[in-house]
Amino acid sequence: MSATPGGSAANHSAADRSALLADLARTTDEVVSRPELEALLDSGRPLRIKYGVDCTAPFLHLGHAVNLWMMRRLQDAGHTVVFLLGDVTTQVGDPTGRAETRPVLPRAAIEANAAAFLEQAGMVLRTEPEVFEVRRNSEWYDTLTTRDWLTLLSHVTHGQLMARDMFRRRVAEGRDIAMHELVYPVLQGYDSWAMRSDLTIVGSDQLFNEMLGRHYQQRLGGKAQVVITTRITPGIDGRAKQSKSLGNYVALTDPPREKFGKLMSIPDALVPGYLEVYTTVPMSVAEQARPAVERGGREVRDAKLGLAEAVVARYHGADRAAAERQWFRSTFSARHEPTDVPVLSVATETDWLTVWDLVCLAQPDLSRSAARRLVDQGGVRLDDRVLADVDQVLPAGTGEGALLRIGRRRWFRLAWNAEPAGPAGSA
Repeated sequence: MSATPGGSAANHSAADRSALLADLARTTDEVVSRPELEALLDSGRPLRIKYGVDCTAPFLHLGHAVNLWMMRRLQDAGHTVVFLLGDVTTQVGDPTGRAETRPVLPRAAIEANAAAFLEQAGMVLRTEPEVFEVRRNSEWYDTLTTRDWLTLLSHVTHGQLMARDMFRRRVAEGRDIAMHELVYPVLQGYDSWAMRSDLTIVGSDQLFNEMLGRHYQQRLGGKAQVVITTRITPGIDGRAKQSKSLGNYVALTDPPREKFGKLMSIPDALVPGYLEVYTTVPMSVAEQARPAVERGGREVRDAKLGLAEAVVARYHGADRAAAERQWFRSTFSARHEPTDVPVLSVATETDWLTVWDLVCLAQPDLSRSAARRLVDQGGVRLDDRVLADVDQVLPAGTGEGALLRIGRRRWFRLAWNAEPAGPAGSA
């Protein structure tokens, strides 16, 4: 995405500050604290905004992008995002939401994941040096002595750490907590001090760790960072939040047609909230979607089309979004078969493969469990035939030249043992 011009100065008039706060409030859940945030914005200096990631599997979806767009808004107002790559904390493993200890990644994997995170975040954030800085927490952790570590740990108590609900849950379930996991919040908290963070924007599941950041900044003689937590919406299935393992996400790296189709598949009730959180359409438009959901029919369909177009426009431009809207209406309303179906080259070392194998080949981004659910729900067709058994064996040549449909949005033309023509794409 091309960068929007923005000034390097961070001075805000009363009207500018009011507009900025209103834009942030749209996707904010909680601020610790609002008066401190206003004082920072009134200070007239560029703020340092902490954006920390552990370099595990690089995967950003629309839910993650809520935070990124808030940071982008601040960048455009002259503030700096400090992208903190947790190359040390990755080796510890963030225990958030985990029932078991995470495996330790090798250094080469951490470096590859860091590069991928930077690329994906750059789809939203500006990356000019005046508003974007990249740091690694190995810069300070590799130089700490044993005495430094003991001093650092002396600033926090066992009771403080065990107040975290996930740690209490593990104890109640009789599950182990490794010592390096117990001190993970200490590491994330100290990061805020080491990088002189003024503000961080995180999901509510990171509030405990970032409040520990405020604790360390105050104990070590600094000014406490402001913490903003953001609204969390259900995934596209209307249930749990977006997750790769559940297959209920819209990834930033999804092509425009895939984004559009996934959003058209969401439950109607999600449309108003998605319009508020994932787009910049006027709030009045999101409010108008609520009665449309209640009435259903054409009104909610049109609201959903508007949502999908707005999201695609945000990432890929208005022209592409309009083209995808036209393609979707032509394909689904007029029930036309798409004309630009990619070829799925199926080359195997055996003379057969299962339906499960075929789906995973066509959509390698799906987890195997999500692929199984898709088949079980009747979402896979070969021409007019439903492939409803993941273990069904397809002999080589089955459906040669046939139209394979995966879910509601992807089509492929089967070509057995053909020369691969590159990664399978979406129609």
